[in-house]
Amino acid sequence: MRAHRHSARTLTLAASAVTLTALVLTGCATGSPDSGDTAGAEVPFGPSTPAASGPLDTVTWMLGGEPTTLDADVDATTADDTVLANVCDRLMQVQPDLTLGEGIAESAEWIDDTHVVFTIRQGAQFHDGSPLTTADVLWSMQRHAEEGAAESDEYANVVDMQQTAENQITVTTSQPDAIFVQAMAGDGGIVWNPRVIEEAGDSFGKPGSPSACSGPYEVTSWDAGSQLTITKTDTYWNPERAGQVEEVVFRWADESAIVNSITTGEAQGAFLENAAGAKAFLGSDSVGVFQGPSTNAWVLETTAKGALTDVRLRQALSLALNREGIAQSAFAGLAEPWKTPVGTGAWGYEQEAFQAAYDALEGAPAEPSDEDLTAAKALVKEAGAPLEPIVVASNGSSAHNVIASALVDAAGKIGLQAEILTVPAVQYGDLYTDEALRNQADLWPDEYYISKNDPIGFYKNGKSDASVNFAGFADPEYDTLVAEGYAATEDAERAQIAIELQAKWVENAVWLPVVATPATLVMSGDVTGVPSSAAFIYYPWAADLGSTKG
Repeated sequence: MRAHRHSARTLTLAASAVTLTALVLTGCATGSPDSGDTAGAEVPFGPSTPAASGPLDTVTWMLGGEPTTLDADVDATTADDTVLANVCDRLMQVQPDLTLGEGIAESAEWIDDTHVVFTIRQGAQFHDGSPLTTADVLWSMQRHAEEGAAESDEYANVVDMQQTAENQITVTTSQPDAIFVQAMAGDGGIVWNPRVIEEAGDSFGKPGSPSACSGPYEVTSWDAGSQLTITKTDTYWNPERAGQVEEVVFRWADESAIVNSITTGEAQGAFLENAAGAKAFLGSDSVGVFQGPSTNAWVLETTAKGALTDVRLRQALSLALNREGIAQSAFAGLAEPWKTPVGTGAWGYEQEAFQAAYDALEGAPAEPSDEDLTAAKALVKEAGAPLEPIVVASNGSSAHNVIASALVDAAGKIGLQAEILTVPAVQYGDLYTDEALRNQADLWPDEYYISKNDPIGFYKNGKSDASVNFAGFADPEYDTLVAEGYAATEDAERAQIAIELQAKWVENAVWLPVVATPATLVMSGDVTGVPSSAAFIYYPWAADLGSTKG
């Protein structure tokens, strides 16, 4: 999966045993500002909220933006995936604790180093009532793997896919691939209805196009610019996962409007893109705040514009950036200064090894010391300050503006000039696809996360030919390590490779890590049941939603 920006795609299929400590939100807690009346309020940290006790007719849920398309092979924003998680089944399924479970595939078994067999469950059906067949699954995988498709990178090691029995698909890879089965729980594993997509043509995924999936809910209306409604599927093939809410109405707004909608009771919940929005509800008697594991990390992504293709300037800015200040100012202390571009939710195995390696990392301090600033100035002197100011983009949101301003401040402290370029929010996601737009800036802040419980699934982004390696970082040894990491099916060996990749990434400041952000959910006291982890991006969370009353 091309996991990208917080206005774009992704999550983690991490193990439940994460090492990121739950944040206790008190006036004196580490990284938490004085919250006045909320002092002493604790935010539950875990994979799920309490189970629902009864059904509901309708729930209104807020998104940070309007969905752009419901065709994940074109793209998938966070808003898109929050909806699609309930509408589309996948081969495998991420669980609320971020472990990997069964989906349309009853099992996935590697029969040797380069052949994995998916056994496809029989009896499932699409929303139009037609049966979901093994041939449909194969067609879907082939569509995901097409050159240029948003999910094609998940199939990079695949050389052949065949239906080898009535209920089996055999995938052949060019080398052992420790990540591929996990990827099938992301958008690269969505099972499409080929007949619906072929009939819809170019209109598929847009408002008014029919459903091409088999999940517990289907899209029944999409009023562009206003709201989108999903309705419970009465004939869902898995009655144990049938929803308790008849319909979920999605609306979208900026952060302050989301807070207001939930405060007034116009909406019942939201998975917040900026954890700071939860501060308004700390200590509330009517709205609960929950946090859970994720791989989310805010980063400053670098471009090929010019100045920051020099590793020394990237290293200097990383040394000078005040991450603790950003955590406080942008996230109200609900985020943690972070040294790497991926959160601990990706540490699905060998957690102690990953923690020890993380603790030993240098080059991305929480708060720059005098020694850090001296070292940064020396790097700038060695590289030479560029004639033009370094440009950092922002979409105008509070989090983006704080991070961009902190970058400008860091630059000024070490002899560099920097300025902010505001990109309209509706265009901000185009930084990933529009080279001309992207190269108007030297770097831009965004939230990035992955759909796997393995850091290798992130560090592939540093390969010399990776689609998001915009600044052109190139290291043949790094590329070799990525290939070795995918091939290492033994956890301890793969962890050591991931740790080497992590060290190279941070040393070269390919992107500048900023803060790690747990998944953050705010929800009316009248509803409960959904995961509080980052699983909501791929797991059918609405099927767990219901009333707190019996």
